[in-house]
Amino acid sequence: MVKKASLPAAAGDVAQNYPELWSAYAALGEAAAKAGPLDARACRLVKLGLAIGAGSEGAVHSHVRRALDEGFSPEELKQAALLAVTTLGFPRAVAALSWVEDVTSPVPAEAR
Repeated sequence: MVKKASLPAAAGDVAQNYPELWSAYAALGEAAAKAGPLDARACRLVKLGLAIGAGSEGAVHSHVRRALDEGFSPEELKQAALLAVTTLGFPRAVAALSWVEDVTSPVPAEAR
């Protein structure tokens, strides 16, 4: 189960304010991950791809952070974003790549 401290602020607030709801949500995620033969590495890439397809910047950031913690390289995660080109289109792939790069190569605030 993901610890509240490792959650983005909004999700962390839900986990803190609605612990029973969060526990049920986390249990559902764990059950889905165990429902088939995919290993944890494959599941992470699938979840990243789903976040990209949904256009969810926050979820992409979250899955990229977790993927890096799990040993993925930034290049692997950038390729996952680029794979969106033929399915979702160039603009969505570029957006996804920028979201991956937000986490893998953040720009210092003074450089923006």
